[in-house]
Amino acid sequence: MGERRTSLERYRLKRVLERLSAKEGRGTELVSLYIPPGRQVSEVISMLKDEWGTASNIKSNTTRKNVQDAIVRVIQRLKLFKKVPETGLAIFCGAIPQNGPGSERLETYVVVPPEPVNIYLYRCDSRFHIEHLQEFLKEKETYGILVLDSSEATYAILKGRRLDVVKEITSGVAGKHRAGGQSARRFERLREARLIEYFKRVGSHADEIFLPIEDLKGIIIGGPGPTKYDFEKGGYLNYMLRKKVIATVDTAYTGEQGVKEVVAKAPEIIRHIRYVEERRIMQDFLYEIGHDTGLATYGENDVRRALEAGIVRLLLLSEALDAVRVTVKCSSCGHKYRETVKTSKLQEFEADITSKLCPKCNLPTLQVDEKKDVIDELAELAEKTGADVEMISAETEEGQMLKSSFGGVAAILRFKMTES
Repeated sequence: MGERRTSLERYRLKRVLERLSAKEGRGTELVSLYIPPGRQVSEVISMLKDEWGTASNIKSNTTRKNVQDAIVRVIQRLKLFKKVPETGLAIFCGAIPQNGPGSERLETYVVVPPEPVNIYLYRCDSRFHIEHLQEFLKEKETYGILVLDSSEATYAILKGRRLDVVKEITSGVAGKHRAGGQSARRFERLREARLIEYFKRVGSHADEIFLPIEDLKGIIIGGPGPTKYDFEKGGYLNYMLRKKVIATVDTAYTGEQGVKEVVAKAPEIIRHIRYVEERRIMQDFLYEIGHDTGLATYGENDVRRALEAGIVRLLLLSEALDAVRVTVKCSSCGHKYRETVKTSKLQEFEADITSKLCPKCNLPTLQVDEKKDVIDELAELAEKTGADVEMISAETEEGQMLKSSFGGVAAILRFKMTES
């Protein structure tokens, strides 16, 4: 599956898991079911029917009813699948209190994991067991960055979108100009000895920082001048880390600035890192805007219009976009219209709408007919028209720009939009 589809799927999984983690049941009434790929649906249904029978022994009438109702609902959902998806299936169902005792409502969540889930699990508990899906949200690819010259070394870890500078050390090695009174040869010998000691320290700190990282994908060494090559060729790194060195790049600076240069200069090596990928996507969009090519647009309304016209090639959505698309319907004349409302203002909007007049028949008979997350609505529009979707975090500078300067919604177009 392509990287662009993955960022949307990852976002959707993250959001549903956040919702599930907030749910709590009375006693052990919440059902979690994981089915690995290859299992027969009929076999799982048979197991659930046995569990329904076992649940009849529960003494509490309320708990018994809630557990059995949840099992029946899970069986109903399972019957919609002719076979278990290639990556398996997770179903969560249970009576969730809405507003104190007696207000429970049966809620069901069906999740097709982004990668194969290799566990067969049925469990009743006071919470949903989401930990096996949370594994898929962990950033898998981690890179170590080491930037050095003869005076200092900086260590950083690039994991997914996060770039952390973890350590900086100085060498204590004198510059190339000798102090007065020393012979040139003696000065050079002393300097060389100190440089070797420094390289040993650089290697030792690299071992401490990078060796414990289980999923270390590679190490990139950078820095100005030839020092980085002397260090790399000198065998100062642990043999396990030496095998992980995937590139050595020239930078103008050391320190944090040098680390950022490495990230910017090595996209072909670390292109799968989300941090680099998001920057590249946003820079493509900013290029189109900056050069006024007519192949980019932004803002919810203009992007929706482009999506409906089928001319969007790539839809960019900020993960920080927190709004709902509300459909308002008049119960008298059937007139409908849509508005985008911030999630925090939704209750207020729903309370106010009943007192407003229908713009068509002028009667106070308006009501909220449907609510949909703006991200879901725009992503579904994109998928229908074959556009790629990229979820952009607000953690990078470019991601912040998408959110604050472009309203969290932007698009790169297949061709120019005609003025209507």
